[in-house]
Amino acid sequence: MVTKLDRLARSLRDATDISDELTKKGVALNLGGAVYDPTDPVGRLLFNVLGMVAEFEADLIRARTREGMAIAKAAGKLRGRKPKLTPSQEKHLVQLHRTGAHTTSEIAELFGVARSTVYRAIQRAAP
Repeated sequence: MVTKLDRLARSLRDATDISDELTKKGVALNLGGAVYDPTDPVGRLLFNVLGMVAEFEADLIRARTREGMAIAKAAGKLRGRKPKLTPSQEKHLVQLHRTGAHTTSEIAELFGVARSTVYRAIQRAAP
């Protein structure tokens, strides 16, 4: 049982391959309440039409997402994830590491970040 064809596969080719594999195993494919019969020419036609529409919708969503991201980036609103540490905190973190008084785990706990964040800050500060 699949509620929508776009949940089954990302492309018409994938959907066809999956349905053929299921048919070989004797499994009936139920798409949103309608049973797909691969031996019936009308059932095959409807499955292909639904698959093409689902692939078209997915392509439209991807295109709109890319367009929206490009517009946001041009407007300066797409900046990505905010850094965990401010520049002054990162500078202090690097100074603590260079003194050798604290381990990386202690520094991470002190600043409330993961060890990987500490390693990246140290790497960015390296000449």
